[in-house]
Amino acid sequence: MAPQSMLNRFITMKETEKKKPKERRPYLASECRDLAEADKWRQQIMREIGRKVTEIQNEGLGEHRLRDLNDEINKLLREKYHWERRIVELGGPNYMRHAAKMTDLEGNIIDVPNTSGRGPGYRYFGAAKKLPGIRELFEKPPELRKRRTRYDIYKRIDASYYGYRDDEDGMLEKLEKNAEGKMRKIDVEEWRRLDEVRREARKGATEVVSVGAAKEVLFEEEEDVVEEEKREKEREEEEKVREFVVHVPLPDEKEIEKMVLAKKKMDLLREYAIECAILMTSSVLKIKKKMGHKA
Repeated sequence: MAPQSMLNRFITMKETEKKKPKERRPYLASECRDLAEADKWRQQIMREIGRKVTEIQNEGLGEHRLRDLNDEINKLLREKYHWERRIVELGGPNYMRHAAKMTDLEGNIIDVPNTSGRGPGYRYFGAAKKLPGIRELFEKPPELRKRRTRYDIYKRIDASYYGYRDDEDGMLEKLEKNAEGKMRKIDVEEWRRLDEVRREARKGATEVVSVGAAKEVLFEEEEDVVEEEKREKEREEEEKVREFVVHVPLPDEKEIEKMVLAKKKMDLLREYAIECAILMTSSVLKIKKKMGHKA
């Protein structure tokens, strides 16, 4: 067994000599100048975060261990943020756009305020959310029941409150239907009785032979029509009389002709007078000119 164990030790030693020394992640992301290297260190941090997040899900680790794990995860998250910012500076993709959000105990995404302004805010993961003093941060405060104001009370009052919609229950409709049927029956019987009287009156009127007797037997409706026509004619005549009432005597046709003739004479005399005045002024001017030449 001894020679075999010596051989195994020798083989493992040779393999470790062939391997390159393990590289250490730079302390500052700004020291990295290569985009591929920066992405490699980011992937390494992501794997470490994944292992610690899986470990922090165990509630039996104890309060102190859970708090330490949560601090380590937050430290790695800040470091990841620096490397992602460095990747953007080197011209790489922006991983910060699709960063994971923190959720509460029910799985709802909540906003994590960061007062420092550098990287993401402090977060809690796994069983750390259920620690004393931290559970209260994720529990929603109970909603306080607000006292209703007068406006809220009156806002819910509608027509049914004042009894305007009582007929929508169907009871009033049934009662009105029965009453409507009775009233309609009475009206139909009254109409039939009056129609029968009219028919008898027309029949008696046709049997009368003499014109005088026929004139005496008139229906009430025809008499009303005749009286109404007479009243309308009287009204039309009164309106015509009112329209043609003249308070000033109007001239006849002969007087109008005389007035037109007189007006024409006056126009002719006015024209002749103007011509005469023009001739007189022209003759006066000629005479003055002749007298001036002789002088």
